[in-house]
Amino acid sequence: MNLATAATHVTIEPSILYFGTPVVLLSTENPDGTFNLAPMSSAWALGNVIVLGLGAEGQTARNLMSRPEVVINLPAPHQWAAVERLAPLTGRHPVPASKPAGCRHEPDKFGAAGLRPEPSETVRPPRVAECPIQFEARAERVGHDVSGSFVIAEAVVGRVHADPRIVVPGTHHVDPGAWSPLIYNFRHYFGLGPELGHSYRSQTPRTR
Repeated sequence: MNLATAATHVTIEPSILYFGTPVVLLSTENPDGTFNLAPMSSAWALGNVIVLGLGAEGQTARNLMSRPEVVINLPAPHQWAAVERLAPLTGRHPVPASKPAGCRHEPDKFGAAGLRPEPSETVRPPRVAECPIQFEARAERVGHDVSGSFVIAEAVVGRVHADPRIVVPGTHHVDPGAWSPLIYNFRHYFGLGPELGHSYRSQTPRTR
């Protein structure tokens, strides 16, 4: 079907509205000083602020309310299986009733996902060593959304780490031709397709 020429729409009631957003892995500190690692796909940037949408009953939301340091790790498309290994796990014990069926408690999220913690430089939670982009941040404002079912955190990024293979040499720019985020599209995982063009504000003109 050619979407550009489709003349009508149908009214639908989808169970979720994840219309294609990047996946991130959030590392936070638990009350006992250990660290939690959780996948989520409701994150977007406003300047150096990353807005995070979290389930109110999850361990990550609880951690950020009392210990606001966080690392926002961005996995690449080929790492989707590690993300999915984290999906049915929770740091909460006992498992909250609001969690989906099949969800289980797991204290060692890094080990369960097959990922390695890497020391951060400005915050206590570790980075995910395998993730090509890592943001060390602090959640400066954390509160419930209008429904009460979610928590919205505004995290100010203080330090950015990037795999040198995705950085334009001699600059501080991520090369969009070398970097592809992992996209969560209606509960399916995707990477980016070929470049179509770039914004007039881009500082990394197309080179590929």
